[in-house]
Amino acid sequence: MSPKQPLLLLEPLPAPTMEALAKDFTLLQFSTLDALKEVAPTIRAVATGGSYGVAPEIMAALPNLEIIAVNGVGLDRIDLTEAKKRAIRVTVTTDISTDDVADMAMLLLLALKRNLRSNETFLRKGTWADGTLPPLAHSLKGRKLGIAGFGRIGQAVAQRAQASAMEVAYFSGHHHANSPLAFEPDLKALAHWADVLVLTLPATAQTKGLINAEILEALGKDGVLINTARGSVVDEDALLTALQNKTIAGAGLDVFQNEPKINPAFFALENVVLQPHQGSATIETRLAMGQNIIDNLHAYFSGKPLLTPAY
Repeated sequence: MSPKQPLLLLEPLPAPTMEALAKDFTLLQFSTLDALKEVAPTIRAVATGGSYGVAPEIMAALPNLEIIAVNGVGLDRIDLTEAKKRAIRVTVTTDISTDDVADMAMLLLLALKRNLRSNETFLRKGTWADGTLPPLAHSLKGRKLGIAGFGRIGQAVAQRAQASAMEVAYFSGHHHANSPLAFEPDLKALAHWADVLVLTLPATAQTKGLINAEILEALGKDGVLINTARGSVVDEDALLTALQNKTIAGAGLDVFQNEPKINPAFFALENVVLQPHQGSATIETRLAMGQNIIDNLHAYFSGKPLLTPAY
């Protein structure tokens, strides 16, 4: 590999990852598109995150771009058609964040069902010390959990839900013959059946706004929505209306439209648990994801096979 290959960073990476990359790459960042254009011809590689991707105007400004290493699994903010046209390799950190994202889905669900927010407020206000008991919560045991999207993360959620003695079924583009779980090809039917609907779908043109008012109405007044996928798969106006009108019981959300400047209407709701897109945000996983980027870049510029699938 040529020493100090320029590497354009579009989203911050963990400090140890940055330090490791800096040994073999000249790390470049830019404040304006004009500033980028000054160094653009030298850039053959980009490192970015799934939430940021590569904006079309940035990709267009890099005439010699060869590889985009994504710190995540989301590809919705990268024009894969253009990348394929230009023979740009796009790598993702496949399966590294699976368990953490599945844990986040269950964390959001438990926080809602066990009244985590309201119970902590109850305790901090001194109400418990006054001799009052908080309202009873709900068990997961015996509840029906539907999963929309049954890739690696969806299957990991299913394992955790079954460990909590929940009944599980899934909606997907096809039946997974290796899974004994019930396959439901109709999303509305799955929502109607489920007490909890967990979203692990990829963000595509086909899944945009898939969770709409009709699906939320089918989920029902006792139903809970959990989203650790992407904000775009949910019609947020419909979701806010459903939460405000108690069409559904609650929602646990780690992702939103227009991140990080999310709709402030969510902050006024008591029947939600909100996280700032933290599904994969553990030290261990983020370091492993960073190492995957390092290894893929080294492999590419050394003429070796990439570690993870490239698009």
